[in-house]
Amino acid sequence: TYAKFSGAPLKVHKLSNPWRSPSGQLPALKTLDEGVVFQTSNIITHLRKQKYNADYDLSATQGADTLAFISLLEEKLLPALIHTFWVDAKNYVDHTRKWYAETIPFPLNFFIPNQMHKRHLERLQLIRGESWREDDEALEKQLYTDAQECITLLSQRLGTHKFFFGESPASLDAYIFSHLAQILNVKLPNNRLQQHLKSLSNLCQYVTSILSIYFTRDGETFPRISPKTPTPESPDYEDEPHKRRNQILSVAVGLVAMISYALLSGIVSIQRDRAMDRGIAMEENEDEED
Repeated sequence: TYAKFSGAPLKVHKLSNPWRSPSGQLPALKTLDEGVVFQTSNIITHLRKQKYNADYDLSATQGADTLAFISLLEEKLLPALIHTFWVDAKNYVDHTRKWYAETIPFPLNFFIPNQMHKRHLERLQLIRGESWREDDEALEKQLYTDAQECITLLSQRLGTHKFFFGESPASLDAYIFSHLAQILNVKLPNNRLQQHLKSLSNLCQYVTSILSIYFTRDGETFPRISPKTPTPESPDYEDEPHKRRNQILSVAVGLVAMISYALLSGIVSIQRDRAMDRGIAMEENEDEED
């Protein structure tokens, strides 16, 4: 979204396997001068160095407002988003884990969703502090109350404007849109934030407008729910560095993970053949007699 707002001419390759990224992480930006840049903040910094700056026309006050609102969203809205997708049991089992498992290729789909789940729980703990407990209903209620108040504040700040700082989108719009679009468009069994967001018509129109202006191609609205799966014939596949090594490592790690899980969970146990044990014992006795 930031790249589209700033006019950066990126060629986007939709991948569902982080091991196919040159850095081993997603998102990743392949550049001519700095190699591979990963992590969203580093990618945006690189784009700004290349003069693709969505905040070029902002005043000092608007720049300060951007930092303040981003901090507010990270403190108040992001924790509820993490809880909605990764902690709420029904949402996680029926949607999030299933969504990622069906998208990520075998055998990575056996353990990457669980790794992501663990990382999001740790991130939520870091944001909310030591007082956070996953099964504390009072803390969960406060989590969503804070998020709803944050969304209401965004609605009041936007008012009747097209974007948060006038007629042109800035980095704050990219940040806010990336959060609100998930809430508004993803169908979850439990989505309290969506119910609140739909009651604020200006924010709904805001999200819909950005989707229609910046993410429509050939009648299809982006971002897509399911990433395109690369095929061996696609250019992305041919350009993949060390593709054979990554394939072998994927299979090896997946097999090790599945075997380890089976052994630890008791699904598979290793038992020695009793006849073989008796034969070994007899041989040992004969050696002692000799």
